Amino acid sequence: MWGGKKRLYSATKFILYTAGGSIFLLLGVLGIGLYGSNEPTFNFETSANQSYPVALEIIFYIGLEIAFAVKSPIIPLHTWLPDTHGEAHYSTCMLLAGILLKMGAYGLVQINMELLPHAHSIFSPWLVVVGTMQIIYAASTSSGIGSITDTGLNGAILQIISHGFLGAALFFLAGTSYDRIRLVYLDEMGRIAIPMPKILITFVMAIGMILTPIYSLSMSRQMFYGYKLFNGPNSFFFFFGPRELFVLISIFLPVIGIGIYPDFVLSLSVDKVEAILSKFFYR
Repeated sequence: MWGGKKRLYSATKFILYTAGGSIFLLLGVLGIGLYGSNEPTFNFETSANQSYPVALEIIFYIGLEIAFAVKSPIIPLHTWLPDTHGEAHYSTCMLLAGILLKMGAYGLVQINMELLPHAHSIFSPWLVVVGTMQIIYAASTSSGIGSITDTGLNGAILQIISHGFLGAALFFLAGTSYDRIRLVYLDEMGRIAIPMPKILITFVMAIGMILTPIYSLSMSRQMFYGYKLFNGPNSFFFFFGPRELFVLISIFLPVIGIGIYPDFVLSLSVDKVEAILSKFFYR
């Protein structure tokens, strides 16, 4: 009902990828729950204390890794994401970037690392390599998850939270801009900073979320100060209405708080991180 011209194709691709990944997740969870017991158990603490043969643990890990790589997403299982983001309504993209994608990273930490530490120690160098590739391509937390250190894992968790807020903020700004100018292609935009100066300020605040500032700043330059002059009545570009103001405050206050005092977030995760990492050294 909502979205771009290729919304049916994008929705179908999204469903196929996520459903396919969920099959691996289901098989992995069933395997972990049924192993070594006459009665199936899905108690997390019981599974966390269970030991598996290395070969079986690797099989479980690969299945769960595929599932969470689709959810995150991680290269090369990421191709559904550009289509979905490009065609979905911006409110859907905010939920997708801010919540749904973070479930994949959460699964890697909570399930793969904690339940399958031996297999994770084997595959962690590959996660670092893939994470480094994705840092160049887009934001990534897999390199921090693969580091098996306090600093790396705490940093990955902090990145998961901050990326969720800032990703949602960027889609909100893009969506509210589209509501006003009805343009989506960069070659059609130019000098919209003149009628929309407030959105320029908030957009620049939000592009700090990823380590690809060259791409972001190049795009911002074309949009706000490009060669093509976009003309429109000034009243049409009144930006900070009650809805926009409420959403912006709700998103940017946590972002500013995390930037000023990240120890608050880290204090919530430090005990869990130590418990997870202890399995790699004492199990």
